[in-house]
Amino acid sequence: MTESQGTYEQPHPYSAPVSPEWPPPPAYRPAAPQAVEPAPEPAPHKKQRTRGPVALLAAVAIVAAAVGGGTAYAFQELTGKATVATAGSSTTVVPSGKKGDVAAIAAAVAPSVVEISATLPGGSSTGSGVIITSDGEIVTNNHVVSGATSIKVRTSDGGTHTARLVGTDSSKDLALIKLEGASGLKAAELGDSSGVQVGDTVVAIGSPEGLTGTVTSGIVSALNRDVTVSTDENQGQGQGGDGQWPFQFGGREFNGDTGSSTTTYKAIQTDASLNPGNSGGALIDANGRIIGINSAMYSSAAQSSSSSDAGSIGLGFAIPVDTVKSDLATLRAGSDS
Repeated sequence: MTESQGTYEQPHPYSAPVSPEWPPPPAYRPAAPQAVEPAPEPAPHKKQRTRGPVALLAAVAIVAAAVGGGTAYAFQELTGKATVATAGSSTTVVPSGKKGDVAAIAAAVAPSVVEISATLPGGSSTGSGVIITSDGEIVTNNHVVSGATSIKVRTSDGGTHTARLVGTDSSKDLALIKLEGASGLKAAELGDSSGVQVGDTVVAIGSPEGLTGTVTSGIVSALNRDVTVSTDENQGQGQGGDGQWPFQFGGREFNGDTGSSTTTYKAIQTDASLNPGNSGGALIDANGRIIGINSAMYSSAAQSSSSSDAGSIGLGFAIPVDTVKSDLATLRAGSDS
């Protein structure tokens, strides 16, 4: 009985508690793989993080393409020509390492500046112009070509072309001419004159005294100067004070009498040397972009009979390129305002 009880009692305390208690933990341990279920969560989480930058980069690329396309389209809409140079894509922009280098600027932009010879009823006029489209649209001053019976243009490579007058705007002293049968010309890049500051480095290119492609340099001396010029088309450039186009500034007349018909515009003042024939030429910033059309310059020779006073004294003025761009539609329409 004792052995029998011992035999009974021994399995009873162990089989009763152990049987219900210890088998379950192994039963839960196989369920432990359920604890691995969170592991799949990191996997998709990592994939989402991986896809996030890719999607972001794709979005950025789309936005960049939209902005780039919009810029080109804006310039095309502005000028009506797909060949007009656009910011960041034109070959006329100097390399970043050559910013402000006069030689690099001259090499890049000189092919886009021309000499203009106009035959007038009372004589002739010599000036400069800036090519703005590859098929020969050229911006110049109204006083260079206004009233012309014929217009000849010489490009930087020595080629000569006949041009017709498309439109003028005497209120801004601007004109647009078009070369006949031209193609493949190098168009200048029109910059942004609103960002110009006093002290900025500038380069001027034109044809003073018929010296095609003359390059001078200086700085922006002042902004928003009120310059008054004649709107009389019969007063050609060659008839105003020793070859200088007359203008008024600060209540005084320079280079001759402007007459009774005048207009006033806001100008960029520069000390870059300008002389007769520079009218209509390019004023260029350190990046090789056109920021103005040279329009008026003072020469003391017009006020004195002494030859020792001849030449530029560093008082030149240019029409801001933003004015030019806003006026292109008027010029293309053939308006003469």
